[in-house]
Amino acid sequence: MDDLLARLRAGLPGEALITDPDVTASYAHDMASFCEAGTPAVVVLPRSVEQVQHVMRTATALRVPVVPQGARTGLSGAANASDGCIVLSLVKMDRILEINPVDRIAVVEPGVVNATLSRAVGEHGLFYPPDPSSWETCTIGGNIGTASGGLCCVKYGVTAEYVLGLDVVLADGRLLTTGRRTAKGVAGYDLTRLFVGSEGSLGIVVRAVLALRPQPPRQLVLAAEFNSAAAACDAICRIMESGHTPSLLELMDRTTVRAVNTMANMGLPDTTEALLLAAFDTPDPGADLTAVGLLCEAAGATGVVPAEDTAESELLLHARRLALPALEAVKGTTMIDDVCVPRSRLGDLLEGIERIGEKYALTIGVCAHAGDGNTHPTVCFDAADPDESRRARESFDEIMALGLELGGTITGEHGVGVLKKDWLARELGPVGLELQRGIKRTFDPLGLLNPGKLF
Repeated sequence: MDDLLARLRAGLPGEALITDPDVTASYAHDMASFCEAGTPAVVVLPRSVEQVQHVMRTATALRVPVVPQGARTGLSGAANASDGCIVLSLVKMDRILEINPVDRIAVVEPGVVNATLSRAVGEHGLFYPPDPSSWETCTIGGNIGTASGGLCCVKYGVTAEYVLGLDVVLADGRLLTTGRRTAKGVAGYDLTRLFVGSEGSLGIVVRAVLALRPQPPRQLVLAAEFNSAAAACDAICRIMESGHTPSLLELMDRTTVRAVNTMANMGLPDTTEALLLAAFDTPDPGADLTAVGLLCEAAGATGVVPAEDTAESELLLHARRLALPALEAVKGTTMIDDVCVPRSRLGDLLEGIERIGEKYALTIGVCAHAGDGNTHPTVCFDAADPDESRRARESFDEIMALGLELGGTITGEHGVGVLKKDWLARELGPVGLELQRGIKRTFDPLGLLNPGKLF
């Protein structure tokens, strides 16, 4: 420990090192439940690429594991510390280095908060689409590490589609530059995409070149009520099959709607079994909402209410963003899944989740990025009750198994981390797992970067 601290101090300012056990303990885990977390030896908050390189050279020399972190808003334990590790928190590297309206790119450090970037590029008439529910606090580095998505993925896609290039500090301290600043480029293997979603297991992202879009018109939102989740899923299929491209298509089941109303008195229709939110940011969103409203009614909607203006639209979106914290308040602890299935199987998944909730006598609320089949079944339970905790874990696993059975994936945007390691092996199969482990060994032969995650 003394040797580690002495070597770190040789290349870092004093304020970059945290050794107080009470403080370092607060960096030990992200927001996931049921995920083991160790005790870090030290927390380092670098402000420059050179300081990150110094940390990695020191870690390699002393064979000390390193756990990179952003804002720790993750939900899979990917940012959890391991015993004796260096926690490398990148939140102080928070500069927007460039916004280029001609090339439509932004160059940022990993600690830039998603919402901060969105507002900054908006001043130039530009738009950074990925918008996780935690966008006011989550960082771009964390978004890249978990390949995060958000509410607008149905039209604009996920983080991976906006990362053009990266600067990455490798395990041995070398600096790797991947990708490009150009709109097109196919030179060599796509190492940029390899790092997106790697959860800090291959290298430390210290700079990112991000693609931007022209800022679209302000979107308008429609809310449609249904007396069953199956009817809502039928409406989703009709909307997508008809060729519409909503900027947002979100689903909240009755448990979620009631939880949001209880938390924030939002006035949502808590008698509904499923609430569908559809939005358009087209030049004439009213016409699009009218067409989608007719499709919802054909699918059995009991009420269709288009927002009259952007203020009403923002209120509905705020309600959707409150879904996860509102569900956590139901019992105090949640296990949040993010199973993604083909849109055509979304109804089967929701029916299966309802059966699983009944089987284990648990409250399971579901909110979903319905337009791309990405659901967030949220198991609510009392962590102080051992039996209820056991049932929560078993129900969580059954939901993941159901997702794979329906042709889906165990994670659409939250990542694998600690929570889903065993399930990743099942999804990839032995050949896929062997090759991915081989890639890990190539980039991190000593196994120092975020050990115990993914595999």
